[in-house]
Amino acid sequence: MSNESILVVNSGSSSLKFGLCRKVNDTEQLVLEGLADGIGGGQGKLLLKDGGGQVVRSECLSFSSQGDALQTAAQWLNELQAKPQAIGHRVVHGGPLLTSHQRITPAVLAQLRACLHFAPIHIPIGLELIERVERIYPEASQFACFDTAFHRSLPEVAARFALPSDLFDEGVRRYGFHGLSYESIIHQWNGSVPSRMIIAHLGNGASVVALKDGLSVDTTMGLTPTGGIPMATRSGDLDPGVILYLLQAKQLSARSIETLLNNTSGLTALSQGRRDMRELQAAADAGDHHAQLALDVFCTSIRKTIGAYTAVLGGLDAIVFTGGIGEHSPRVRRKVCNGLEFLGARIDEPANLRNDKRISPEEARLGVFVFESQEELQIARHCRSMLDDAA
Repeated sequence: MSNESILVVNSGSSSLKFGLCRKVNDTEQLVLEGLADGIGGGQGKLLLKDGGGQVVRSECLSFSSQGDALQTAAQWLNELQAKPQAIGHRVVHGGPLLTSHQRITPAVLAQLRACLHFAPIHIPIGLELIERVERIYPEASQFACFDTAFHRSLPEVAARFALPSDLFDEGVRRYGFHGLSYESIIHQWNGSVPSRMIIAHLGNGASVVALKDGLSVDTTMGLTPTGGIPMATRSGDLDPGVILYLLQAKQLSARSIETLLNNTSGLTALSQGRRDMRELQAAADAGDHHAQLALDVFCTSIRKTIGAYTAVLGGLDAIVFTGGIGEHSPRVRRKVCNGLEFLGARIDEPANLRNDKRISPEEARLGVFVFESQEELQIARHCRSMLDDAA
């Protein structure tokens, strides 16, 4: 199966990324990649590029769901005679039992349905896509690659909340997310991963991880992807008393609180309506206090976390920024690192503005880097390995 095509499906709340991968000279490569965005919003777009980044096809289209977007993407791939033999899905949460990447079976699907409450935004979309793929490509094998699997190495001191043990036994614990992104960063170090490294995956969803010799030892997201640092529309960590106040004083339902914390909080709430980092930065430059506040809270939260995780690691050798914001916002990277000079963090501003791979001076004792998140390629690597194992 080493030369077979693998289609990778990576869904977001209003977007769908996909890529067709093949192994060339023992290296997994994207030969086609696409993005459907604006899903469910009335105005959307489907874009398909070749492996060199050249646009193959682009159309403004309206999609009501990720499944509809995938259906059209599959039609485009079929017209190019690009038919996958296997499909790999990014699945955000595997719950307490699905802790390793694996082939999708009826038992796996049943377990995913049983843990919807761990990621009520993400898992239903993932299930929809798995079912749609089964209809589109009935002969193809399907694999689930879990964002939580990477964090199996979390020590108990990081994984446990200060709650009764029976809740921990039920699966109420820190799971961690963005694991496939973090794995892809480690892969790009080609075996020379720094011993004490912190990675900040910054996008609409955002998290930070502390790595000791390539293993996750602490991370910001917890039971669900809502926790940790503030995000585009998610609150991040809160005093538990806030939830009690919303339940008791405001008499909000659990569903209303879920919507508040996941859809109308974070940068959107702080800036009074803006969630896109580019818009936030432009508004802050124009003197908008609320946009500036959102930027300050976001960057300060990341900086505080880096300081705390440096203590967990007993020192720090490298900081890596990744994700859409981490890869493309020199301003955010600068604001995060300003104040970390005591750790040795220094920014080479020309390199930072160019989004270079290394944005700290070569002589700096703490390396600061920008890496591309390669979730699709990482999923393809896992699927290829599972296909080969089954051959």
